[in-house]
Amino acid sequence: MPPTLASLLHHSALKLTVRAGEDRLDVPVRWVHASELADPVPYMEGGELLLITALKLDAENPESMQRYVRRLAGAGVVGLGFAVGVNYEDIPEALVDAAAQEGMPLLEVPRRTPFLAISKAVSAAIAADQYRAVTAGFAAQRELTKQALTDGPEGLLAALASQVDGWAALYDASGAVVATAPEWAGRRAARLTADVERLRERPAPASSVVGGPENEDRVELHTLGTGRRPRAALAVGTAAALGTAERYAVHSAIALLTLTTERSRSLQAAEARVGAAVLRMLLAGEPDHARAVAGDLYGGLLDAPFRVIVAEAASVSAARVVDSGSRVALTKASAAVLVAASEASGDPLGGLTEIVESAAARAGEAVLVVPEGEGDTARLVVLAADGGAAVDACADYAAALEAARTGTVPEQAGSADEDELVVGLSAPAGPIAAAAAYKQAEQALSVARRRGRVCVEHEQMAAGSVLPLLADDAVKAFADGLLRALHEHDATGRGDLVASLRAWLSRHGQWDAAAADLGVHRHTLRYRMRRVEEILGRSLDDADVRMELWLALKATSTE
Repeated sequence: MPPTLASLLHHSALKLTVRAGEDRLDVPVRWVHASELADPVPYMEGGELLLITALKLDAENPESMQRYVRRLAGAGVVGLGFAVGVNYEDIPEALVDAAAQEGMPLLEVPRRTPFLAISKAVSAAIAADQYRAVTAGFAAQRELTKQALTDGPEGLLAALASQVDGWAALYDASGAVVATAPEWAGRRAARLTADVERLRERPAPASSVVGGPENEDRVELHTLGTGRRPRAALAVGTAAALGTAERYAVHSAIALLTLTTERSRSLQAAEARVGAAVLRMLLAGEPDHARAVAGDLYGGLLDAPFRVIVAEAASVSAARVVDSGSRVALTKASAAVLVAASEASGDPLGGLTEIVESAAARAGEAVLVVPEGEGDTARLVVLAADGGAAVDACADYAAALEAARTGTVPEQAGSADEDELVVGLSAPAGPIAAAAAYKQAEQALSVARRRGRVCVEHEQMAAGSVLPLLADDAVKAFADGLLRALHEHDATGRGDLVASLRAWLSRHGQWDAAAADLGVHRHTLRYRMRRVEEILGRSLDDADVRMELWLALKATSTE
């Protein structure tokens, strides 16, 4: 610990004695300064022991000494040393009384003790304290490194918590708690998630100090990573401000955690190549070869049903048909994702990658993420465990974007940037059916793009009606062309062939029921159907023709 007035009194070579302020001797001394100025305050920084001989002071004037001592105390001077036997044989009572009134420690310095000796003693004590702190810091660094190599981030956090006599927590890129030490700190760390999210919005590297919940402790937050966007964050909670040794330990932990969370670019590139190769083999119908290449990196993903996710960035300026029933209410989970969704504006695929990989890492799941193409053709292909955290995170991320787009969250309405996300999700599949799952995901992606939706699952396509698909402009153009001749005929007032055809098809060709719906005789309806066949040049006995005509009528229906 740094030198104090008490430690100087116990220094046998200095022979100092206390004349006032006996109850404040445990205050640390930052430095020793000798000054005979009547007002040395402008040259003080606080924490000094001031040494004087009262050469230019009216030391026997009580009012003058009260002003002098009061000003020193206000400047943060921790003690006053008076050399006796120089200008005064003893410390004047006026100065002793003033020091006692202000609670200022007043030390008597004997004539045989030079001020320089006191300065050297304090300097040596400060140097020794700094050396101890550096030595302790290096020892902490060795221990933290050992724990990081043997037990990973969890072991490192435990060692750090022990070094600072507090607790430590690691957050992932989305702001969720990954690990804590000790275990009881988990709930406390979770309550600081909002502070971590705010810290991530600042340029890296960034740090902040926050008061613990309910003033429990003092918490330092630090971002981890070398890129523009931090990959993780560290929280360190202590009862008081960190000392020099503890500061060394925290800085060492930041460096080590950055190494463990920020993998080298070459390793990332190698894993990406392996993932791309595994995906190509699965799509080529070679699951055994894919499993062999995947090894321990992705092998666990292929042992259970997985889903294929295909995502693209779609321009907002593209025509949309927004389904009014597609608005979603944000759950607590997706609300947390919304922050990352807004931060990923301009790079929606990067935001999805971060969300999916973070969720998989927290859950201990394997996930395969393969970027494809560049620029306008860029897309993301993801293989994730069915029912796992990565799939859930993708759904929450899409729900947050959908809510922001459709205005379910008022403050986010209309805030989407030029690029938005479009996601297609396959049904659960195994390695043998990977190619079919990929096709399902692409079909769902196409439907999501046409409907103006952020995400569509393949099961939703099968469970819903085919009629919304008829809203496509190409389908409407085909329907208009197929029925144009009938509409032109009806426009001349020579019969209602379109309504008659609709009634006949809706009654599955039952003449009496359809004629009753129209209020005409069945022979009149038979005549009209012959005219339809003559005008279109197609037979209503053909099931394909009836199907096409029915879909055309539904596509052009104004109901």
